[in-house]
Amino acid sequence: MTNRTHRLSVLALLLVIGTSIPLAATAQPRRPISESTRRPGAVLAVVDVTPSPISFAPVSTTVSVLFDRAVRPSSVDSTTFRVFGRFSGTATGALSFEQQGRRVTFVPDAPFSAGEVVTVTLSRGLAGTDASTMRLEGYAFQFTTRTSASGATFTEIASMSNRSGGQTRIYGASASDLDNDGFLDLTTVNEVSADLRVFLNSGDGTGAFDPILPPTPIGVEASPNDPADFDNDGNADLVACASSSESVWITLGNGDGTFGSVQEVSVGGEPHGVVALDVDGDGDTDIVNANRGSGNLSLLRNDGSGTFGAPTFFDGGVSGEYGLAVGDMNADGILDIVVGAQDGAQLRTLLGNGNGTFRFAGPPRSSGGNTWVVALGDVNGDGKLDVTAANAGNGGGALALGNGDGTFGATQTFPFGAHTVSTDLGDLDGDGDLDWVLSSFGGQYWRLFRNDGSGGFTFWREIAAPSNPSCAIIFDFDNDGDLDLALTDEIADVVVLMENA
Repeated sequence: MTNRTHRLSVLALLLVIGTSIPLAATAQPRRPISESTRRPGAVLAVVDVTPSPISFAPVSTTVSVLFDRAVRPSSVDSTTFRVFGRFSGTATGALSFEQQGRRVTFVPDAPFSAGEVVTVTLSRGLAGTDASTMRLEGYAFQFTTRTSASGATFTEIASMSNRSGGQTRIYGASASDLDNDGFLDLTTVNEVSADLRVFLNSGDGTGAFDPILPPTPIGVEASPNDPADFDNDGNADLVACASSSESVWITLGNGDGTFGSVQEVSVGGEPHGVVALDVDGDGDTDIVNANRGSGNLSLLRNDGSGTFGAPTFFDGGVSGEYGLAVGDMNADGILDIVVGAQDGAQLRTLLGNGNGTFRFAGPPRSSGGNTWVVALGDVNGDGKLDVTAANAGNGGGALALGNGDGTFGATQTFPFGAHTVSTDLGDLDGDGDLDWVLSSFGGQYWRLFRNDGSGGFTFWREIAAPSNPSCAIIFDFDNDGDLDLALTDEIADVVVLMENA
């Protein structure tokens, strides 16, 4: 695959009676249009997007946005039109303009990774040829890439030790292409050793990984994490929360599997869940985290270079904010946050206003247990995001179907009788719907549930853990188009690689 760089190829526009012929060109500097110079009603509006939001699309899909008027080509660049795959990272490619300049189409240089969520972010810096501009809130949408059909038998091919000395206690992990070679790497987030440890993918299609790179120190008792490209340089970055250190850690990738700049932002209050999203329409990626101890959420704004200022705090609307997930819950083109509560055993959506503030979507919904982690996906194929939860104690797993406005229907529970610490969704058999993996620390197993296509889940398979699971990372580590499993064991300090066949 083509190595990724941090710039989009920007194409100039030539209109010839209803057709457009794109010509390669270099983006020109744009003068920001201030609030005072915006003409009333002169808003460049999104009419349609492809792929459709919350849909499945081929890994080789193009991304297209239809506007209500012609777009000024010089306003379209890597800061105003961003395409980011959760696994594959920042996409580079060619832009073209059709339909008298109203449609902007992005053709990626390389396919996306199978089964990943792709986020398209359009900033308020986009402008029309008539001097109109995007709304201040910008516009964002997400889709998921399809996976190949498979038998989903899952065979263990390796058990990788996370240690280079004493106990590390793997408390979380992330899959990203850290070295831009088209193969997905694995980063473990470690509670006791207080660091990140990277296994680079060998890149030979076997699913093998190289030995651990030197650790990157972060805070104590780190676990929740989210990948992003915070400085828009084309390299995958990572943010993680460290509960005992009471801080958020932002690590910027060097593009070779190592992390360079590391920033710690103190947030206090026992931080846990963390998500990366553009909260204010300016095109760069900000951070929101949950603070159980202080009973609130923190917002960390990006200055555009991957540097974050002091946090501002706001109410999460539940008791004991713990797990967070991001998606457009009400289809308005603004990303929202779903909060899971540890103390109150609740779920609630905070709808984004697009200016760095949020509002509640209805009252809290019971989560069926003391929630640790939440994950979003359209499990019943109705085009609305649903929520799954992993609950402490004997809460097991929980599912609540979304109503399309940020609220949820009745919660269905899947009790395990043992501490469940992680919930993950992915199309494991390639049949076009999302299956479910729950990690049970107390039960000492990972359990897989198969989706019948309508959001009905039945027990499928149990995978015994060496000791006590912490999470399951669902990604295509051998690049064959189906989803594999990297299962992390917190006490044994190993990553069990289960290859899909």
